[in-house]
Amino acid sequence: MLRIRSVSDADECRQLWQANIPQEFVSDLWEVRDCFNRFFGHRPHFVVAEEGRRVRGFLPLSWNEETGSYNYFPGETWEGKTWLEQNRIIADSRRTLDRMLESLSRPYYLRYLRSDSVRAGLLDQVDEIGYMFLPGNYNYELDAYFEEFSHKTAKRLRKELAAWEGRGISWNYDNVDDFELMIGMNLERYGDMSYFHDQRFHDSFRSLAGFLRDRGWLRMVKVEVEGEPAAVDMGSVYNGTLTLLAGGTNAKFPGIAKLINVQHMAWACQQKMDQVDFLCGDFNWKTMFHLTPTPLCLLASDAWATNVMPVGAQLDLVSAVPAISVQGVSNV
Repeated sequence: MLRIRSVSDADECRQLWQANIPQEFVSDLWEVRDCFNRFFGHRPHFVVAEEGRRVRGFLPLSWNEETGSYNYFPGETWEGKTWLEQNRIIADSRRTLDRMLESLSRPYYLRYLRSDSVRAGLLDQVDEIGYMFLPGNYNYELDAYFEEFSHKTAKRLRKELAAWEGRGISWNYDNVDDFELMIGMNLERYGDMSYFHDQRFHDSFRSLAGFLRDRGWLRMVKVEVEGEPAAVDMGSVYNGTLTLLAGGTNAKFPGIAKLINVQHMAWACQQKMDQVDFLCGDFNWKTMFHLTPTPLCLLASDAWATNVMPVGAQLDLVSAVPAISVQGVSNV
């Protein structure tokens, strides 16, 4: 007989997470989630579906008083929307998932859910489209990647990149001291539209940078032009994936985002990484980069599920998307 229960004890929540969430992406790690949980402080509400000693379903949520809904743990929100991606739903059937959702007495709004749940028949709504660069598709050769572009586009992009070389650029890697510079750039560029305007995000990312540094997974990249900082990006290198987490650019150097993002891709080729995750988002850094679209899904109660297209319709639009929108990564 299926039994549904909820858990709010911090230690038991951690044990459940570590026992049930595959640790494939950096955002799958409890320690990463806890970097945000410590500063946002939403009450955990983990829903577990069990039959005997077997866990058949697991839904890690947080109650967020700011949004008036359950969000995916830890419920780190900016303007009512959570930020961490690659969220997972664990359920052996749609019926098990429905039973867990029925146990919730208040609305839920769960974003950035992995699309493998679509194939399992658990989800049918797309939230946003993420973008991946897959170096193996090009035999880890950036030149082979450029062959996907039209001759005219590739020539123009190579010319733009070469122009930076003529301006005395220099690179600095993996210096955690560049973290505050990155935050300052982001705030200067976006003001109160930057999620770092919320001190909780600032503190969470500082904690995350420290955790990644201690594990040897931090990837900080700074590019200077004629001795002046032009862009800084923060990423993680975990389990074959380079994930670009945050960034800032100097408005004095328009177009610098192309340079630093191509640098990420070139490095990933050199290191034979499995993929580079450029995340979702709605910043205006848009160019034809032929990245692999990765739909992330939404699961929301009726009070929230409005203006969302079904998976099929969204996937039809993917091929028509002419640009990348990179959340938190350097942009033009």
